[in-house]
Amino acid sequence: MTPLTLSNLTDLTRCAADTIIDVRAPSEFAEDHLPGAINLPVLSDSERAEVGTIYTQQSPFLARKIGAALVAANAARHLQGPLAEKPGDWQPLVYCWRGGQRSNAFATILDQVGWRVQLLQGGYRSYRRQVVATLYDRTLSHRLRIVSGGTGTAKTAILQALRARGAQVIDLEGLAAHRGSLFGGHGDQPSQKMFESRLAGELDTLDPQRTLWIEAESSRVGARILPPALWAAMGAAPRVEITAPLDARAAHLVATYADLRADPAMLADRIDHLRPFHAAKQIAHWHDLARSAEWRALAAELIARHYDPRYAKAKTHRQGDAALHLGSLDTDALNRAAEDLIDRFS
Repeated sequence: MTPLTLSNLTDLTRCAADTIIDVRAPSEFAEDHLPGAINLPVLSDSERAEVGTIYTQQSPFLARKIGAALVAANAARHLQGPLAEKPGDWQPLVYCWRGGQRSNAFATILDQVGWRVQLLQGGYRSYRRQVVATLYDRTLSHRLRIVSGGTGTAKTAILQALRARGAQVIDLEGLAAHRGSLFGGHGDQPSQKMFESRLAGELDTLDPQRTLWIEAESSRVGARILPPALWAAMGAAPRVEITAPLDARAAHLVATYADLRADPAMLADRIDHLRPFHAAKQIAHWHDLARSAEWRALAAELIARHYDPRYAKAKTHRQGDAALHLGSLDTDALNRAAEDLIDRFS
């Protein structure tokens, strides 16, 4: 069994493990985990709570004995199930919360089978410290350029086209599982810790000397909060303002949010969220457009009457900002836009 100590996030990619195994309880894994890890818990949530109660209320010795029996039983289940077909040269990396008894016990069993096991020293906590150091303790040295523009200007699609052409891109909305407008929520977002893990992992792979493209965001992406250093760097970075005709933007929204068109109840609920900002007559009209499936008209009115006025009020202009007007937002136009941005700014 070989210990692995993390001095930075890159050490994870260098460890050459075939599988990263998180042996913590499912609720711990769900909150956050190492990138690419699978969850093979040696104690379930209820078992962990039971052992903890016995430890504090009865006897540490009894708790360890009961815990050992549960760990052995769960390890046997994993060996007979998910790990049953692993070959002799398989190399796992095992971790728990702090590199304690749970990961040591499971790693020892795997080691005795004959696999070349790595054990993460300090467990998940050592990984989390590196995430925090990346996002909160170090200066962000990347060369940011912000893609901004009103709702429906295909900013996310432009980022995707930039990435497809080899540009460095961070899709904050993708990492946070959130689409920007009021109509854009994906539903459940990752925890703040998982969002930070995803963000730190992306930053760790990028070259600070090359341009890094990011979509303009507020300090929150849905319910997830951007680290202050990144938010400050975004505020100071030069921008490219994307503009497009209203009808093209409306068509893009209709295509992008097909899931809302397929769910009338959800769409009605999203329209109702606008009641604090608009008269009842306006809200009723938008409901009528939705019921009549007049999607382009609904999207155009939402842009013109709701999103654009708020965007204009919040928008600031700074020296060094640039503009890019697109007459169309079809695939060819977005690809040409990405190529133009790379030629001008990369």
